[in-house]
Amino acid sequence: MNAIEVEHLTRRFGDLAAVRDVSFGVPAGQVVAVLGPNGAGKTTLIEILEGFQAPSSGRVRVLGTDPRAGGRAGQAWRARIGMVLQSTSLDRQLTVGEAVRLYGSLFARPMPVREVLDLIGLARETGTRIGALSGGQQRRVDLGLAMIGRPEVLFLDEPTTGLDPQARRGLWAVIQQLAATGTTVLMTTHYLDEAQRLANRVIVLGDGQLTADATPDQLRARGGTPVIRLPLPAGTRAGDLPAELASHVDADRGELSLPSADLTADLATLVAWARSSDVDLTGLEVGSPSLEDAYLTLTGSTS
Repeated sequence: MNAIEVEHLTRRFGDLAAVRDVSFGVPAGQVVAVLGPNGAGKTTLIEILEGFQAPSSGRVRVLGTDPRAGGRAGQAWRARIGMVLQSTSLDRQLTVGEAVRLYGSLFARPMPVREVLDLIGLARETGTRIGALSGGQQRRVDLGLAMIGRPEVLFLDEPTTGLDPQARRGLWAVIQQLAATGTTVLMTTHYLDEAQRLANRVIVLGDGQLTADATPDQLRARGGTPVIRLPLPAGTRAGDLPAELASHVDADRGELSLPSADLTADLATLVAWARSSDVDLTGLEVGSPSLEDAYLTLTGSTS
């Protein structure tokens, strides 16, 4: 059974079609990442599924219910979902414990406050005011409030944007724990490593249309040309490599990443250089393009 169903969804703003004839389903318990350049329609799509916007045409159902439903049906439906919006709107004067208890009081069967605080890693900050928390800690509170009602479906709209790498990975761990309990997660993100780490499946939007729907590995396989990757030893610079390899060094990552149309020739060049320079090739990989490579090939975008 699908927890989320989208059929021929279109959302127009005047002459602009932010989402155009998009269809897909998300089985219960699956984690799906929605990718796409800025303006691709990701936030519009997730806001329709959350009930904040109405479709111009098409049909959406979340847990079998129209997200725009009112009355008792709508109230019962909202108690079964959780959401983390792009920006936080927490009351900065509340303590972490007060915020979690307040939100928990809105649900008939909330998770125990202590369990939520443990999951989001803020048990020691129970008495700390939200305004005194770091940005990463505040996003953890957002996630705690979204999960306290034991949601069957959780919507995450760019939940880790602006966070440092350590804070991002902390949030990933919480999301993975939720997914492990069977919660269906639909998330938008600009981080390809985030999608690779968390998602069972990736949906790519471009100009409001669905351009890909596949597992991360299937999407990587669509990237075409295989890639030679080698983490370079400390102190090795791009200029130390042969010219045909040097232009493919990512200085920030300290890594050679070479799309290769002729693996035999390119590997021979690399091995010959390594022998002459006494460089250890431990860590050498030859495989499909990264998810990022495949995504950029698919969208023709750098955003």
